[in-house]
Amino acid sequence: MSELIEIEVVYALPEDQVLEYLKIPNGTTVAQAIQSSNIYNKLSETQRHNMSLGIFGKLVKSETILHNHDRIEIYRPITIDPKEKRRKRIRKSILNKKY
Repeated sequence: MSELIEIEVVYALPEDQVLEYLKIPNGTTVAQAIQSSNIYNKLSETQRHNMSLGIFGKLVKSETILHNHDRIEIYRPITIDPKEKRRKRIRKSILNKKY
């Protein structure tokens, strides 16, 4: 019998965060863990094939072998360039300032 390890799978939506704790066999890959989670069913087919993955904020490949207490993070695609978002926020704050 294979030793079980404990991991977390996290997927953040704009309005909600989904977090799931799993006990999986030692030697399980990131992809296998995600597929065995309930979060996998919440992803669209496009998201399943184009997702970026990380463990504690560090990008990893789906073939990465997991270790006890790893936290898999499923990243959403960036819809706007972070620099452009910052520019828009600054412009908006300048326009809203009252002198």
